[in-house]
Parts: sequence; structure tokens; C-alpha cells
Amino acid sequence: GGRCYALHPWVEGRHRDGSDLSEPQSGRLGALLGRVHTCLEEVMPGPQRGAEGPSRPDSAGSAPPAPWDPPAKAPQAVQAAQAAQETAARAEDTFALIEELLALVRSHPRDVFGELAEHRLVERRRLLARHAHRRPAPSATPARGWVHGDFHPLNLLYRGGEPAAIVDWDRLGVQPRAEEAVRAAAIFFVRPGGTLDLVKVRAYARAYRAATGADSAELAAAAHRVWWERLNDFWMLRWHYQLDDRRADPGFPASSALSVWWTREYAAVRGAFCD
Repeated sequence: GGRCYALHPWVEGRHRDGSDLSEPQSGRLGALLGRVHTCLEEVMPGPQRGAEGPSRPDSAGSAPPAPWDPPAKAPQAVQAAQAAQETAARAEDTFALIEELLALVRSHPRDVFGELAEHRLVERRRLLARHAHRRPAPSATPARGWVHGDFHPLNLLYRGGEPAAIVDWDRLGVQPRAEEAVRAAAIFFVRPGGTLDLVKVRAYARAYRAATGADSAELAAAAHRVWWERLNDFWMLRWHYQLDDRRADPGFPASSALSVWWTREYAAVRGAFCD
């Protein structure tokens, strides 16, 4: 049908999240992502303005993510996506989205998911009002380079104790590299109650920095931007209420609690990525 695809041999393996990794294995995970970034830099053309892949679907001002693979973007759309990535979410836009989502939640029959969604939306509105002045400036964007674009436990297969394959490369693009490292850690090492295993995060981050040469300042800037991103992030609720897609529902309790905990423990999280 005029579209490209890639066909690969079947890879035996299983998924492992951070709770299933030891501290040394967490370090090896950080080193693996670091090697991905450095090797991509060797084999791909250098970053060019306008060369990015699709923008992240979790910013407050973007359209809700579709539950299918989007078509390739025109150059103008790619440039717009890059601009959206370089500009952190605006609190004003997030407040408007919160009101829209609250109206949708309250228009649905009450259930356990809806009760939690309403609680988190009201809570996040208060939290964002207190921290709106901490919006990252565009100049705080860490170094850009080619990244996998969707590095998380369901896209990494283990055979025994070691990684066997990284899959799902359709979001390959040029983005801030350290942000991918921080974003991946926030998925791998989140606990069910919405806290991060900072011992494993520290081992992971040290190995990533050693593999890439990234310094503590780069990781600190990335951690701040990802914290802000998550503070303004409602993609799971947008899937549920705007797209009638329930696939992300199981991850909502931990993900929504993480933003609250991360804000309270901001210094400790920053230290885990930078020490």
C-alpha cells in the first residue's frame, strides 16, 4: 500500500520492569540506553532542524494520541512538532485541559476510576498553581540527538538476566537524549504506589552518564523538564475520556501518584539522577 515496513526474526524473551531488576542490572540498563544513544549518533546523520519524529503525545496542548500508528508527517508538521517539543507546556493550557477533563469525568457514571481521576485532577490543579513559576525555559533544553523514542519495559526483551532485543522503533527521532533517559527511568522504576526506587535510579543514571559522557547538569535539566512534563501530563485520561480507549487505565494510579510524590521529593529525585 505504498507504506514501508520492517520484518525481523522472532526473538524469544520476556519483559522485565524495574522491580524485577537488581541494582547491578539497573546499572546495565542505563549503560544499554547510553550505548543506544552513542551508537545511533555513529550510524545516523547528525541532528538537523526539522528532522525530528512525532512529538510526544503527553503535552497538555497537543492533540490526544491516537491508538494506532500515525501516518508520516509533512515537513511543516515535523517542524511544528519540534517547536512543541522545545517549548514546555504552559500552565494556562493545562488548567483549561483540567477543566475540560473534569467536565467529562463528571458527565460519566461514577466508578472507581472516575473517583480517582477527579481526585487527581483537582489535586494537580492545586499543585500546578503552586509551581507554575518553575516552567522550564527553552534555553534549558538538554543536548539533542537520535533516540529510540519509546524506551520502556514493553519494548525491551530479556533472555535470562540480559537484554535480548529492543523493539518498536517507529518513534526514532532527534530529541533531547537525557530526557529519554529520565523518562525511561520514571517508567522502569516506578512502584505501584507512585514512588521511584531511587537506589536503582541512581545506579541506572550513573551508568548512563558513564556510557554517554553526559554530565550532572545535563541530567538535572532533563529531570526538571520531565518533572514539568509529567505535572502537565494527562494522556491516560485523554485516552479514557476523549478516545474511549481503556488500554492505559491500569497504569493510571501509579502514574498519577508519581507527579505528586516527585514534586514533594524533587531534591531527592534530582540527586538520584545527578549524584
